[in-house]
Amino acid sequence: MMTERMMAGGFDEEALAEAYNRALRLEKAGEAAGAAGAYRECLALDPDDHGGAAIRLAALGQGETPASAGDAYVATLFDQHADAFEDILVRQLQYGVPALIAERLAEIAPGPYRRMLDLGCGTGLAGEALADRAETIIGVDLSEGMIEICFDKGVHDQLFIGEAVGFLEDFDEEEPFDLVVAADVLPYLGDLDPLFAGAAQRMAGGGILAFSTETLSDEAFGARDFMVGPHQRFHHRARYVQDRLEAHGFDTLSCEDITVRWQEGQKAPGHLVLARRR
Repeated sequence: MMTERMMAGGFDEEALAEAYNRALRLEKAGEAAGAAGAYRECLALDPDDHGGAAIRLAALGQGETPASAGDAYVATLFDQHADAFEDILVRQLQYGVPALIAERLAEIAPGPYRRMLDLGCGTGLAGEALADRAETIIGVDLSEGMIEICFDKGVHDQLFIGEAVGFLEDFDEEEPFDLVVAADVLPYLGDLDPLFAGAAQRMAGGGILAFSTETLSDEAFGARDFMVGPHQRFHHRARYVQDRLEAHGFDTLSCEDITVRWQEGQKAPGHLVLARRR
């Protein structure tokens, strides 16, 4: 349902809530065309798209695939779930990507590292998993609610509220990072060129970029390199990920199949990737 946070803005809040909730009802009933029309009403009322109408249109096959899930939507989504985030993600959905990154780093690139950047740090799960590997850990996340919980843990040395790609472009410290981690960030990004270009710009030669993706079968992708899946998350073809890494000056050290989490009783497949900056 449309929440107060999602309705906050200089527009007709009542009309937006009605259109969004109508879209959800139609989508649940399998009426894709009707749902798409209602989601387009939401975009007309709220161009910033706090409710994620654009990505829902793409998931329905009723709109173009956006470059990302959108800052307003991601911030709203995680602010809503910040207090229950770890209970939902770790305990209910059995999400374990930070631990998998720590294990893989220990095997092929153990460090130690001087400066780690934790993109999409959330409540600090990756920082906790890698706290013994880096002298300094800097975290950034779009959700103020998540950052507040992360701050209370005291694992990160600095925390910033912001979007991952924008942060990489605008961060004004010149000292490079030798470890950049993006656990569960790529499912909110389609086109990966801006992320990899920004990471390369901020990293020292020999530095490690570690991240997770979600994926689908080759048949599901068709001719596409990335797409929005039924749960409004981006899925990436492994070959596309490795090609874009190569184009931005990274050598792929490892790209292994993993189960990212469980979703409605099914395994959500993905890849765990470690790459080295040339």
